[in-house]
Amino acid sequence: MMPIEIQARAITKSFGSHVVLRGVDLTIRSGEIVCIVGASGSGKTVLLDTLIGLLRPDSGQILAADHNGPPDATGHPPLKDLATVDPRELDMIRLHWAVVFQRNALFSGSVRDNLSLWLKEHTTLGEEEIVERARRSLQAVALDPDVVLDQDRDALSGGMAKRVAIARAIACDPLVMFYDEPTTGLDPMVGSAIHDLIWKTHSTPPPTSDEGFVFRDLGFVRPARTPGARRTTIIVTHDRDLLRRLAPRVIMLHRSGVCFDGRYENFGKSDCPPAQDYLRFMPVLHERAPL
Repeated sequence: MMPIEIQARAITKSFGSHVVLRGVDLTIRSGEIVCIVGASGSGKTVLLDTLIGLLRPDSGQILAADHNGPPDATGHPPLKDLATVDPRELDMIRLHWAVVFQRNALFSGSVRDNLSLWLKEHTTLGEEEIVERARRSLQAVALDPDVVLDQDRDALSGGMAKRVAIARAIACDPLVMFYDEPTTGLDPMVGSAIHDLIWKTHSTPPPTSDEGFVFRDLGFVRPARTPGARRTTIIVTHDRDLLRRLAPRVIMLHRSGVCFDGRYENFGKSDCPPAQDYLRFMPVLHERAPL
């Protein structure tokens, strides 16, 4: 069995009197591709933000694999409670993660600026190394760096902007990729291309060497990757076609808890009655453009 990457134990989260998550348990293992689904307001984004440490649960634990030190007695990365680690240790755990936001979160400026800023700010990579990493990342998302690298953010189409957002994420060489509604508002052809890109990014092992990848603000050298290690992918989505094409493990939230947790081919055939209705309405939800 693959080691645990992220684990939620009895997570509860409320905002005032509104209970969003109640006793949520889930375990995500290294190399899995997992989609979190549910009706609007079911807590998908709150769960995602809790898993990555942007929100703290009111009760329960979020445990994450710490790839920075020696393995534990089982030979796997030890699990750390995100509520108990100090800010520096949390930052070091997050060095292995990347997030692709629903609206991409590209800042003003060129594609080059977007792909290079994080690397300039936090690593000791030189300018030429950063540009080469940016070029490779654009090629990985099927964009021509000679054409795109110096384009302004505002000149990008919706599909190109999403690809650039994914390229920026993989330029950091993450082991875990988080996506928040990666295809909402895109036309079906572009959405299909993003499905393929997510699968390619998930199934292509990260580089096995991090030579020179030093984080100067943390005084830390990230260990080399394990040869052949697959990324772990966690997606919040309303896109039924994405589920059908990627056939991931599906986690459905309903009434503040987990209603279904299993393979996509079993989704809607289980003892979770809301799943059938949700599958029927998913195309309508996906077509709604974000506000």
